[in-house]
Parts: sequence; structure tokens; C-alpha cells
Amino acid sequence: MDCSSGARSEMASAGFVGRAAELARLDALLRRVGDARRDLPGVAVLLRGRRRVGKSRLVEVFCERAGLPLVFFQASQGADPAAERAAFAAAVLESDIPGRELFEGGTVLPTWAALFRQLAAALPADAPSIVVIDELPWLIETDPALEGTLQTAWDSLLSRKPVLLVLIGSDLAMMERLDDYRRPFHQRGTVMVLPPLNPAEVGAMIGLPAAEAIDAYLITGGLPLICQEWGSGQSIESFLAASLADPTSALLVSGERSLAAEFPGYVQARSVLASIGHGERTWSGVRAASASAEPMAASSLTNALRLLEAKRVVAVDTPLSTKLAEKERRYRVADPYLRFYLAYLAAGLPLVERGRGDLLLRRVHRSWTTWRGRAVEPVVREALLRIAPELGWPEVEAVGGWWNRQNNPEIDLVGADRTGAANRIIFAGSIKWQTAKPFDQRDHAALIRDVAAVPGVDPDTKLLAVSRTGVAADLPLRSVGPDEIMTAWR
Repeated sequence: MDCSSGARSEMASAGFVGRAAELARLDALLRRVGDARRDLPGVAVLLRGRRRVGKSRLVEVFCERAGLPLVFFQASQGADPAAERAAFAAAVLESDIPGRELFEGGTVLPTWAALFRQLAAALPADAPSIVVIDELPWLIETDPALEGTLQTAWDSLLSRKPVLLVLIGSDLAMMERLDDYRRPFHQRGTVMVLPPLNPAEVGAMIGLPAAEAIDAYLITGGLPLICQEWGSGQSIESFLAASLADPTSALLVSGERSLAAEFPGYVQARSVLASIGHGERTWSGVRAASASAEPMAASSLTNALRLLEAKRVVAVDTPLSTKLAEKERRYRVADPYLRFYLAYLAAGLPLVERGRGDLLLRRVHRSWTTWRGRAVEPVVREALLRIAPELGWPEVEAVGGWWNRQNNPEIDLVGADRTGAANRIIFAGSIKWQTAKPFDQRDHAALIRDVAAVPGVDPDTKLLAVSRTGVAADLPLRSVGPDEIMTAWR
């Protein structure tokens, strides 16, 4: 059945929520295609984002709304390069671009250069079109020469047609390298980053107040597929009970699918990531927890950590103060959803498959408050950095924490005028993300005692309490609650 562009737009929009800013940016880039004021009519876009944040879906909706001739090619992980070239040719033949008949006959072109040359001949010269290559890093992994071939084809052929070329990738490190000044495709495409839904977007999507929305963000990580299964106004308890009763729920399957795509064959990296996901934060702790029959070799652990950091799966924190403390590194899972998945779901999948999701739910209940208290820290720190001017601290350029080797004391919040060795500590504070107990006199006394250990704290350093349930009256400090935290993303 043939659909008009308007009908196709309505079909694409059905069930699609949010991402208005990203769609508007893609629309703006499309308007540049064929602009007579530009030297060449073609426009390229490098779109990256974590797995399952909705990159492909965003581009599908954009293309459907645009209603233009389209080639959409989805690469396969680990596929033979010749098979991928054949699949690409098939995608062009099945598309609606006017010159697709050039790919008829079943002849597989022997190189990507030949394919791109044929594609350029097939694209219309007098009207805009769109070409999408999804999961470009998978193609480059199996055929490293493709990167240079694509640059040559773009410079000499494709950019001379009124085409929007959208290159999508989930391997964040590789997609960043594509635009590095030392790489062939440097400055040939506009870079777009699609983040997960932020806490405010999660709250708006599932209809929860601020405190519960932040908790929901810690569970979903802002992944749209998971948020779409969360009923409007549904409590966390109800959502978890329903998701853990269904082995095919997005909450359960997204983690393993992401890890399998990100780390195929990286057994040691998966083991190290699991250790960090279970709460190990120090190098020695991760090494001990990752050992099986014998300790993991130091070089193996270092290589695994480097891989995890390069893929942006693990983040590294150092104490923030006026004194450098690079040796006191602490590791954490960077993605909130993956942090929840590794802490609870990965080991609990057999229970769900046996129909005992209720037992897994009990495991979550037992340690939820403790786990949540640690997991919310990076969210709060990011929010405070965003709203620091509104709090009266426009000079704050870095928000982190501070600890010594013994983690005694450990300060949740430190705001400074720069990263690394700061010149000045503007504020120091504590996070109390509890359901029943507000930040009280005892917490205040402990904060005053502990911040004295932070290098750079002086009488001008302000005290701050971030509390889920409020702060006792008349305490001499600045307080921030869930509603203010949420304004960071509104």
C-alpha cells in the first residue's frame, strides 16, 4: 500500500514520545541539504549514543516525517564484509530512491568504493534524499579500510548530491574517534549525541513526582524502551513486580543485550564490570572480586579497566579538593540502568525464568535503600553543577566527592572552582536519600566534623544538605530537595 508523506508521518509518530529537540535538529540539518549558499549540497551527520537509547527509532521517525527517498541500512555485528556489502546493495534495491534499478541483477560489487560509486549514481541530483547507515562501528571493526573509503566517497561523490547521510553508532569511543583530527572523516559531519532521557523527562513520561521520578531514573537509566513499559503514575513497587514477573520485559532483557553487543568475547572485561556492578570501587577490591581460582594478573585488570573506560561503561572518580589525589581512584558503572542491572538483575534472571520473580524482588527490597543512596550520588552531583548559579555559586565548575584511603571520612559533595587541584572549595555537603528520616541535627554535626578533613575547606566554605525528605528546621546550611534537583533538567 502506498502512503503519502503525511500518512507516513502519522504512522511514525504513533507511540513516539519526546525527543522534540533532537527531531528539530535533524530537521534543521535536512534544510541545509541543497542550500545554494553552501559549497556542496550534501550534509553528513554522526549520531552516537548508548545502546538502546533510541537512536535508530529517532532516525526512523525523522525519516518517515521527512517523506523523502530513503536508504536505511542496518549493519550486523561480526558479519563477513562481503555479506555486508551484499546486504547494503539489497537495502538500496529495496529502497524508494529513483535510481535503485542500478542495483538490479544480483551482482555483488567487490568493494565499498564500488558500492558508494553506484549509490552516488543512483541518488537523485535534483531533489533531496536520505541515506542511513546504522551501527557503522560494526562495519569498521570487520573492515578497517572502510573508514578511509567512506571519506573518499563522501568528498568526491556523495557530498555532491543533495543527500543527508546519517551515520549511527553505539560504540561511543569509536564514534568519537571518527571525528578526531587524525582520522579521515574529521570535520566532514555534524556530531550529534543522543543521551538517555534525563530524570525530568522520565518523570514527565511516567507521571511521577520528583523524588519517585529520580528513583525511577536510577532503575531505568532513562532508556525509552523501559520507560515505555512503565504505566502512567505506576509505583516503583508495582513496576518492578510486573517487570520481574515477565522474562521478556525490557527491564530484564536490555542489560544482557547491551553487554553482549558491547563486549562479545571480552570475558575478563565482563568479569571486572560485574565486580564493579556489585559494589567494588577500588583497584584492589575489583581485582579480588574478579578472581576465580587465582588472582587476576595486574596487567589483565589494567587492560580490562582501560577497555571499560574507553567504552564509557565505567567511570573513574577521584577526590575533589585543593590537593591532587590521583591514587585514590574509585570506579563505578557509568550508566544508571546498567548499574541496577548488574547489582540485581543479572544474577536473578534464573529466578525469573523459573517463575520466581518475587524472590528477586525481595532481594531488591533488602538492600534498596543502601544501593539507592550510593547510586543517586552522581545524579545529584550533575544536578548541582547545572543549578549552581541558581544556588548562588556561579563560580562552581566541578562537583564531586572527597575521601581518603580508609574512606573515613567520606564527603558526598564538594563544589570547587575547577577540576583537579582546585583553587577554592565553595561548598561541601551530604546526601541523605532516605524515605522517612530528614537531615537532622546529628547529620549536621557529623558534616561539620568530617568536612574539616577536606583540603581547602575553610570558614568561607558553605555547607549543603541534599535530602529526599527535607531538612530539620533552623539548621545553618543550604538545603536542596528533589524538586530543586529536577529543575536542573527542565
